[in-house]
Parts: sequence; C-alpha cells; structure tokens
Amino acid sequence: MTEVPELSDDSSGLPQVQRVAAYAVIVRDGLILLSRLAPRVSATELWTLPGGGIDHGESPRDAVIREVWEETGLRAKVAESARIYSGHMPGVWRDGRRVDAHAVRIVYAGWVERDSPTPRVIEEDGSTMAAAWVPIADVLGGVVPVVAMVREALADAHPSRLQRGAAYALIRRGDEVLLTRLSPIAPNAGRWTLPGGGIQHGETPSVAAVREVAEECGLECRIESLLGVHDIHFTGTGPDGHTEDYHGIHVVFRGRVDHGVEPRVVEAGGTTDAVAWVPIAEIESKRVEVLEVVDYALAQVIDPELPAERDEPDPFGFLDLD
Repeated sequence: MTEVPELSDDSSGLPQVQRVAAYAVIVRDGLILLSRLAPRVSATELWTLPGGGIDHGESPRDAVIREVWEETGLRAKVAESARIYSGHMPGVWRDGRRVDAHAVRIVYAGWVERDSPTPRVIEEDGSTMAAAWVPIADVLGGVVPVVAMVREALADAHPSRLQRGAAYALIRRGDEVLLTRLSPIAPNAGRWTLPGGGIQHGETPSVAAVREVAEECGLECRIESLLGVHDIHFTGTGPDGHTEDYHGIHVVFRGRVDHGVEPRVVEAGGTTDAVAWVPIAEIESKRVEVLEVVDYALAQVIDPELPAERDEPDPFGFLDLD
C-alpha cells in the first residue's frame, strides 16, 4: 500500500496522503547501510534507510527484503519483529502539490552476509540514486545528512543477544598441548583453540567435550577433571553478518588420550581445518596465536601461583560420566 486517496482535512484544508512503508536498519563494524534519495525526492544530498512502500497484499517483511535488494543489490535477512514509527508532516510537497502527509514506517533489524558485494542501486528510475556503507559516527555527528528516521532507528537499534555454552578439553602430551585451528567459516579464522564446541540441548558438558574431541581430532578422549569455567563477552559481527551481543560460557576439562595415536580432522566442512600438538612455549611466546580460552586453561595447570593439579570438586554435575 502506498497512498490513501484524498480526504478532506478540516484542520488544514489540505488533501491527506498516508503512506505505509518498510525499512531495515543494517549495521556492521561501525557502519550502516544507507540509500541516497534521488534528486526528484530531495534536491540536496539526503540519505535514508533502505526500504520503501509496501505493495497491496504484500507482507511487510517481504516488502523490506525486496526493497533492500532494489536499492542496494544486497540480499538481506530481517528479524521477525519490528519497530513502528509515525511521522505527521502537514504542508509538505508530494508530486507537485502540497499535502497533509502521514508516514507510517515499519523498521526491521536486518543483516547481510559478510562477503556481500559492494552495494549498488538495482532499480531504475526509483526514489534512490546510490547506496553505501556509511560510518555511524558520521551520521550521528552530522557529517552525512540523513532523514530523521535514520537517527531514530539508530537510537533504538540494539544488537541481538546470543549466549552460547560450550565444552572444551585441555589435553597435554609432555610440553605440548592438543589444539585445533579455526577454519575460514569460523569467527577468528586461522587462530588456534582447544578441541571442543557447543553443548547440544540436553547434553552433559563432559559428553559434549568427548564428542567434540572425536569430531575435531579423531581421538577418543577420557575426561579426568573439571579445570574451570571461562567466559567471554563482546559485541561484534558474526560470520553471517549479523551484529551480536555475544556471551560465551566455556566449561573446560582436563582430558587424556592414548599415546601413539595421531590426531586428524574427522568432520569435513566444519569450523576446524587442522589439528596439531603445539609446544606450550610457542603459545607463551605468542608465536602461535590462540584464543583466550587456551591461555585460561593453561593458567589453571601451569601458573606457578596455582597448584600443579587442580582436581576440583564437581558440585554442579559437569562431569556425570556415567
């Protein structure tokens, strides 16, 4: 739906025009995806959120995905819910006449894949003339002129919250530790971490650690004790381009594998592309780049201020090996 036919308005005497449209707030790495209005819409430079009028019978979510494609050439995904904004603009010019305009804007949080191409306008003779990733700081600082809706939407935009529980195993062989390398499809690609991964729904953490060691290293792991629980909290852009407020909770065990059996990656196409025994000295010297959970785990067993072996009790049932 784009317009409501003219109606009389006793307060202004102007024809009433109401427009319902859907838009997307797409942000990543300090940038926001914006569309520049064409000269026939704004004689001066003015940027807005990608989006536009909802066709008759079209769902708002379908409309915003279509509009983002037409105005930026990018395939967007949007959240299930949205915010509604209403703008009443009596006396504005529309299509060569002065009207009493009412804009109802349905604004979704959206995201695009990280490897998406440079944005460009697909639609010919539309309401926009350019598309670009614009620094949010330039929008808020007034360097880039935008419609009021952009600042309103940014003020209300909050990254989705994701909390992930994972289980890992610290497995040593003399002065070496078993590590896995993160593949290109994983966050922090190319860095090394402990074998482990997400705990499935209903799965005991120790069972998850054993399963992950088998998938990532091809080894049968025996869990010996709980080393501790590590966590990390940050806001960033995930592999799918979705900005997240991420909280990872990592249950870390001490594990053991049979001597003489060399590790190998079993799971194809996953988040692990290599596995190796890595000298602890290489980790301590920073010659091998590891995730924080590796440093945490090693500190539990080799920090001189801590006991060499920390066979902690298991009051919460993390082990539950039976």
